[in-house]
Amino acid sequence: MKKPLMSLAALSLIGLAFMPGNDKDKKKWDVSDPGGSYKEVEVDTREGTWMNLDLSPDGKEIVFDMLGDIFTIPVAGGEAKLLQGGLAFEVQPRYSPDGKRISYTSDKGGGDNIWTMKTDGSDAKQITKENFRLLNNAVWTPDGQYLIARKHFSSTRSLGAGELWMYHTTGGDGLQLTKKKNEQQDAGEPCVSPDGRYVYYSEDFYPGGYFQYNKDPNNQIYIIRRYDREKGEIEEIAGGGGGAVRPQVSHDGKWLAFVKRVREKSVLFVRNLATGEERPIYDKLSKDQQEAWAIFGVYTNFAWTSDNSAVIIWAEGKLWKINVTTYKAEEIPFHVKAKHRIYDALRFQQDVTPEKFTAKAIRDAVTSPDGKTLVFNAAGYLWKKDLPGGTPVRLTTGSDFEFYPSFSPSGAEIVFASWNDEQTGAICKVSAKGGAPVKLSVDKGIFQKPSYSPDGKMIVFLKEDGNDHQG
Repeated sequence: MKKPLMSLAALSLIGLAFMPGNDKDKKKWDVSDPGGSYKEVEVDTREGTWMNLDLSPDGKEIVFDMLGDIFTIPVAGGEAKLLQGGLAFEVQPRYSPDGKRISYTSDKGGGDNIWTMKTDGSDAKQITKENFRLLNNAVWTPDGQYLIARKHFSSTRSLGAGELWMYHTTGGDGLQLTKKKNEQQDAGEPCVSPDGRYVYYSEDFYPGGYFQYNKDPNNQIYIIRRYDREKGEIEEIAGGGGGAVRPQVSHDGKWLAFVKRVREKSVLFVRNLATGEERPIYDKLSKDQQEAWAIFGVYTNFAWTSDNSAVIIWAEGKLWKINVTTYKAEEIPFHVKAKHRIYDALRFQQDVTPEKFTAKAIRDAVTSPDGKTLVFNAAGYLWKKDLPGGTPVRLTTGSDFEFYPSFSPSGAEIVFASWNDEQTGAICKVSAKGGAPVKLSVDKGIFQKPSYSPDGKMIVFLKEDGNDHQG
């Protein structure tokens, strides 16, 4: 019995009923509460991975991120206090110049944007509202009125490149400061000079003009550049062998701390901005990401102490205070207790080895000399079908993979190449009616495209190196 046909009007009503936006009861997606089953795990640790940090302007507290949450501890170390937690990914905290607010990167609004909060974790506000060109690595201007961040641009080939944009703390569309030089070489990690005139940042300057997978970190990948907000000019500040990343200017504006690769080590350097003198002060950093796409930064955020005598930085799971004169490293202990929800992954049942399936493509199709039969490869074997409307059936009874069928001039036989992971390849033939294959070759190898000579007495094929061989 035929099913009744629906009218066009009825179909239109059904379509409207299922259009997004017409369902008033549809719950808006919440990054912090996606729904579904989960388990809660507790973290109790005195070490952490890839921790961005900053030091409060009064020098009393360190703010840092761990596993997508933001914490504070006293500058001497101690028990960590949670400021921002939950399922949202929240990282890269930075104190405002007056010490009243903290900026950070969060995906709580649906994508990576810049937020601020009070130093006790309250009054969280989303500053930027990008929904495609996402933002991270924000830093404050000295007047506390603006935030400068890295905006991410993806491309068709790679994870893309970055530009620096400036936003007022009340929000808005932002002002572009730098322009990406191409679609694949990154830039980011901004830092503003104490007088607000210069913005230091790192940029991929590896030769070639595009992202490469075999970059030499002891050559030069990244360099540190400086954007002049008064003149709109950009100049190179640090680079050379081992590159230069994650610039951080001292509070007096005289020194630039940054990370450089020295052979297999990532090393913390300081540079005298007046003389250009550079010297290493700590060689036990964790590995930087110069060879990779470092969308969130090539190394983690770090900070100078207020008297410019030391740098506080994360390395090898710990927080360290590095004296820039004596090079002495002092551990700053911390203790984090946190809870995290681990949601069960959404999975669908997949039958990866069905007994029967429909082949979606054929290869190496050839027609018999009389035009009545088609032979082709599908799912690793040779098949034949009568033309035009026959049903395909297996040509051989063999178990090896079969490729490149070719009819003999008479159409009575078919020659083809086979492959077996243990015995390697071979040249075989079989009756055009089908049956057990007969192996013709003796040597092992990779055989391709066998073909009969016009008189049917010889077979020509390709073997291994692509040179023609005659059999």
